[in-house]
Amino acid sequence: MHRLILVCSLMVAAFAARADVVDIDNAELAKLAAAGVPVIDIRTRPEWEQTGIVPGSHLLTFFDERGQADPAAWLERAKAISKPGDPVVVICRTGNRTKVVSQFLSQRAGYAKVYNVRNGIVAWTKEGRPVGSAAPALAACRAAKTC
Repeated sequence: MHRLILVCSLMVAAFAARADVVDIDNAELAKLAAAGVPVIDIRTRPEWEQTGIVPGSHLLTFFDERGQADPAAWLERAKAISKPGDPVVVICRTGNRTKVVSQFLSQRAGYAKVYNVRNGIVAWTKEGRPVGSAAPALAACRAAKTC
C-alpha cells in the first residue's frame, strides 16, 4: 500500500513539474506578443531573410542547415531572452521544429509556459499579418551574441 501511495505521489509530482505546452494560432500569437511575451524564432538566417520575421521576434537558431543542434548552448542563449519560470513563444517555418523545442523547454529546461505557434511563419504570412525585415534583428542579436 505504501509503495502504491509513493508511486502515485511521484506521478502527480512529475505531472505538476511539467510546464504547459500550448499550441496557438496566429491570433493568440499576436495577443501574446502585444502583451510582451517573448517570441523566439528558431529558424535559420536564410529562412529569416526569405520570409521576414514576426515583429519583435528574437532570432535564435535551434537546428542549423544540416539539422544539427546544440541544445545546451541554445538554452544558455534562450535564457537571456526568457527565464525558465516565464512564458515564452517559439515559432519556426511550419510548426514542426518548434514541437521538439517546446517539449525540450517544457520537460528538460523548466519553462513554466511554452507556446508553440501551430503552422509557423508560413501561416502568419499567408494570413497577411505583418512581418519585419530580419536585418535589424540579426544585427541586434549578433551584437548581443544571442543568435
